[in-house]
Amino acid sequence: MSVRAAHNTPIYLTADVRAIEAAAAAAPNPPQLMERAGLAAAEVAREAAGGNGKPVLVLAGPGNNGGDAFVLARHLKQWWFKVTVVFGGEGGNLSADAGAALHAWRAAGGEIAKELPVSRDWGLVVDGVFGIGLEREITGRYAEWIEAINRLAAPVLAIDVPSGLQSDTGRVLGNAVRARHTVTFIALKPGLLTLDGPDHCGEIHLRTLDLDARALRPASGFLIAREVLATVLKPRLHNSHKGDYGSIGVIGGDHGMVGAALLAGRGALKLGAGRVYVGLLAPDAPLADAMQPELMIRSADEVLKLTNLNSLAVGPGLGQGPDAAFYLRIALESALPLVLDADALNLIATDIQLAKLLGSRRAPTLLTPHPAEAARLLAVTTREVQNDRVGAATRLAARLNGLVVLKGAGSVCAAPDGTWHINTSGNPGMASAGMGDVLTGMVAALLSQGAEPKTALLAAVYLHGAAADELVVRGTGPVGLTGTETIEAARSLLNHP
Repeated sequence: MSVRAAHNTPIYLTADVRAIEAAAAAAPNPPQLMERAGLAAAEVAREAAGGNGKPVLVLAGPGNNGGDAFVLARHLKQWWFKVTVVFGGEGGNLSADAGAALHAWRAAGGEIAKELPVSRDWGLVVDGVFGIGLEREITGRYAEWIEAINRLAAPVLAIDVPSGLQSDTGRVLGNAVRARHTVTFIALKPGLLTLDGPDHCGEIHLRTLDLDARALRPASGFLIAREVLATVLKPRLHNSHKGDYGSIGVIGGDHGMVGAALLAGRGALKLGAGRVYVGLLAPDAPLADAMQPELMIRSADEVLKLTNLNSLAVGPGLGQGPDAAFYLRIALESALPLVLDADALNLIATDIQLAKLLGSRRAPTLLTPHPAEAARLLAVTTREVQNDRVGAATRLAARLNGLVVLKGAGSVCAAPDGTWHINTSGNPGMASAGMGDVLTGMVAALLSQGAEPKTALLAAVYLHGAAADELVVRGTGPVGLTGTETIEAARSLLNHP
């Protein structure tokens, strides 16, 4: 999936998009949004179809998404494309705008088919079956249409959202169109960007229809994009030393899990931290990291007694024993910015006192749960978290009084004030052990160098995924990609954003 949009581009839930449409309709001389949407989609379709002269198949649904499809078909016909339109609804049941679009298609000489034609060599298939706000599972004729679309070899363009994809959550409702392109209107929707959205949307083309969405409706959600990297850190002065770039303490690495803490330490060091102390719980811990001797290996107790730390990262390989809970309590009681991951989160989920300490902290706290950890913290199932990733992340941020990144496809970052961001960098190669440990170290590194906490989280999340993307472009992965490899690529991108 790729999105051509800038950092902090707004993202709206369906209810907000409806409110924007209503506000635009109530204005003097209201815009003809369906005509604008259909033309915008037709322009994307013309580019996607290319000049091969093959016919275009347009599937129109029973709602306003179908109306957009009729407008698209009319423009393509005017541009001399051979267009076949299949409409499964009843003209008399359409809204006024969609009914007018159907009439205009017929007035332009267009015909309507009720059934999918026998397979042909289509140059493009346009999915205009269902749009935003779909809540029920698709069955019957339309389910058959979606299955047929997904079997075709032709490229698919989805209008507003691939049919069958829930636009607020990214859930697949039974079955969903797998598009090569999605042209979405007015604003981005979270379901395009997270959970199953990235596997179904292809390249996302945003068309605002000449509406200023933010002027009509304040936004709570935003996109994380590459521009965040250029603002996270100030340029370094020649006259500086390691103390200017912070000292980090990493607490974790119980028996059999030392590597997790070392990965976090390496991630912190190579993203610019001046000093990194790794406090290990394992009694048989190594005295040094042979692959990264610059890391200062100590016991957890020794690191937590240091007075020169600028931030703490707790959780990678921490375990859930009494010692782990003891050291986590010390970290929570400190006045240092704190990054919590892995077993630190699992301990908080099961210990009321630790949770209370977390909620009462005044120093910045940044939490990096994966869906199962988030589920434990919210006392729900992992499926419930995944079925509403934005809602889960925002609830966690409010409940735990911290900045949260809910990791996964389309990681969601949320703040206690209710604002949230969705990241679009990253690829399936990141589904490997150690990736989260590296992210923890990266977040701590940016914090230690003076980045504002929210910006540090957003930049680290984007950088983490972008590093993995860069490695795939170079031919490394996605299969077999490792967290260690992403550290080097992330360092390069941070220095050359």
